[in-house]
Amino acid sequence: MAGSFNFGEWISARTVIGSTLYEIGKTNEKLFVCTPDVGMSLIEFQEAFPERYVDVGIAEQNVIGVAAGLALDGNIPVVMGMLPFLSMRACEQVRTAVCYQNLPVRIIGTGGGLTSGGGSTHNAMEDIAIEKSFVNMQVISICDPNMIRDILMLSMDVPGPMYIRLAQGKKDRQLYEPGTIQFKIGGSVTCVEGNDCTILAHGEMVGMAIDVAEAMKEEGISVRVIDCYSIKPWDKEAVQKAIDETGNIIVWEDHLMEGGFASTIADYIVDNAVPVKSFKRFGVPQVYAGFGSGEEQQIKYGYHKKDVSEYIRSICR
Repeated sequence: MAGSFNFGEWISARTVIGSTLYEIGKTNEKLFVCTPDVGMSLIEFQEAFPERYVDVGIAEQNVIGVAAGLALDGNIPVVMGMLPFLSMRACEQVRTAVCYQNLPVRIIGTGGGLTSGGGSTHNAMEDIAIEKSFVNMQVISICDPNMIRDILMLSMDVPGPMYIRLAQGKKDRQLYEPGTIQFKIGGSVTCVEGNDCTILAHGEMVGMAIDVAEAMKEEGISVRVIDCYSIKPWDKEAVQKAIDETGNIIVWEDHLMEGGFASTIADYIVDNAVPVKSFKRFGVPQVYAGFGSGEEQQIKYGYHKKDVSEYIRSICR
């Protein structure tokens, strides 16, 4: 599904989360918002609906337990926090209190990949591997702050738990004109058509993949870009079509190369004996990354736009 693109504006994903939850809260009395002391963008909801706002302090395990209890009472709790702690410190609570009971808890937050700038303790580079391994959990990776509103609205009517991953969330690039994409759980967006190879990306890597595709076009190389925002379930039809039509598959993600979305695609290819010309992962190697911006880390660990571009040249020429 192709959309209309807008690369000229940058907005805060955290602000979109706050305004969307406030908007939903006005008409949906089942919505509760919970946070482990990460509520700066939630003030509008807190002031309007104090009886449906819960800040437990810096205690991620507790906030998941509270959310599970609210869900058991018939509500739809959204937990907003920092993903490295919600996915790891509260790992058992997410698995047993939420997923085991298949509760409609939505976990949304920032810090996906190596974007936090806070070093290894504040980077969520294992989170997709953890969350997609849980039975019943749905996993979404946001590339555009405008997606947040649509996904949160959609999530109100979707049964079961959901994990929604963002990058830093302070200054985020808009890729899609609002209202031009109809998102669905298990869907994807073909951002750029191409015949020589396909980049399967999610999160912050989608915008970079579009940049690479545009640059490669000037060199006579046709690169397809698919925004695989729905990590679990994922769009098998779009991926299989890309394999059939381009043959060369690249998975580019701000996550450990092992265990993330690349592993999902590799498993699919191997388990179904799907013939491909080539398959390549770009992401975080088996290291604990240090401090630095997202781009600095991408350069350091070999998954920057320049690295992906050079690889595409090597297989398409």
